[in-house]
Amino acid sequence: MIVHFGLGAFHRAHQAVHTQEAGDGWAICAVAPRSPDVVRALRAQDHRYTLLVRDGDDVSATEISSVRRVLHAPTETEQVVRQVADPATRVITLTITEKAYADTRPGSAIGLLAAGLTRRGVDGGGPVAVVSCDNLLANGRRLREAVRNACGSVPEGVSFPATVVDRMVPATTREDLATAAKLTGWEDLAAVVAEPYSQWVLQDDFPGGRPAWERAGARFVADVEPYERAKLRILNGAHSTLAYTGALTGVEHVADALGDPVLARLAGRLIREDVLPTLTAPPGVDLREYGERVLARMRNRALRHRCAQIAMDGSLKVPIRLLGTVRDRLAAGGMPRWACLAVAAWLRHVTVSADDAGRPVEVSDPRADELRRLAHDPRGLLAAVAPDLADHAEVAGRIRADLADFAAYGVRDCLSGA
Repeated sequence: MIVHFGLGAFHRAHQAVHTQEAGDGWAICAVAPRSPDVVRALRAQDHRYTLLVRDGDDVSATEISSVRRVLHAPTETEQVVRQVADPATRVITLTITEKAYADTRPGSAIGLLAAGLTRRGVDGGGPVAVVSCDNLLANGRRLREAVRNACGSVPEGVSFPATVVDRMVPATTREDLATAAKLTGWEDLAAVVAEPYSQWVLQDDFPGGRPAWERAGARFVADVEPYERAKLRILNGAHSTLAYTGALTGVEHVADALGDPVLARLAGRLIREDVLPTLTAPPGVDLREYGERVLARMRNRALRHRCAQIAMDGSLKVPIRLLGTVRDRLAAGGMPRWACLAVAAWLRHVTVSADDAGRPVEVSDPRADELRRLAHDPRGLLAAVAPDLADHAEVAGRIRADLADFAAYGVRDCLSGA
């Protein structure tokens, strides 16, 4: 049995699919940390749901049945703790978003995980792997630290393998639900949508056993770091860049942002000139080809990946997706022009919160109020997120100038002339 925390669309379009395609009988008990809506929907349809794979005009439907039980954490706390402690549970996975790793209160995802692991240790539940599937640097280490903070120590027999996950999974729309009903013949309120591509790289450290995910295309390696860095800086860095510049230029979807030659040029040069020089290629991976494939995947208009969705929680994402590139290019003697532009676009997005035409843009960021108070002080604004870069005269000057130009001329005109 696998216990999974985070019953969102990504899990249902990624780990649950890999588990079904492994074909060796493993089942998932999925825990919803907050909303009961998906729990109700899945229970009403015997835990089955539809995966729609969209590629341009092509769409296919597959029934997913690897999720066999669902729990609502706020109202079924004891059942969640018991399931984590159960000896039949041998793998625990999480997709809870970065900010949830800092929340160790009782009842939070980490708090419930810690309570279950503690009981498991007392009851002799046996070894278990606890696997972060969130887009975090060193996500295995981060999860281990979160559990240590919640438990006071790391329980014996628990491993925390690092992973890299990748699949574009936009929010399901009413149109998607109608398509799923048309293709399957039944109304599915839990249907999810994804692109054809799916990647899962894992450190092979599963003391209690694991599904044969490699049968479904997963790759088990000794060190995930080169894959992690490449994915975060190329795909996630470009995704965030397009999200902020797209939102600021009045574009709703990432694919449409790439349809604008000005924004497409920025994303391409960011990858080729700033990101790739900072990376070491994983074995057998051509990073230039990977970067081109990333942009081709983002052009899939069938996904309708909203810029506002990708732009969420920028203060947590930008340091991992863009600032590492800035620092490494500087250390190598280069000037990360395109990454600096992307950082400036994020700072304008979170502080000004309006596009080039003066229309409000949707901002959801835990530090938004704090950063808006610093909007009049570009150096203080940069220092709030990257003190070392605020002290770098060339970088600070470049970002300060970009912010001033954005205010005077608009983001798109500035990018056109960059």
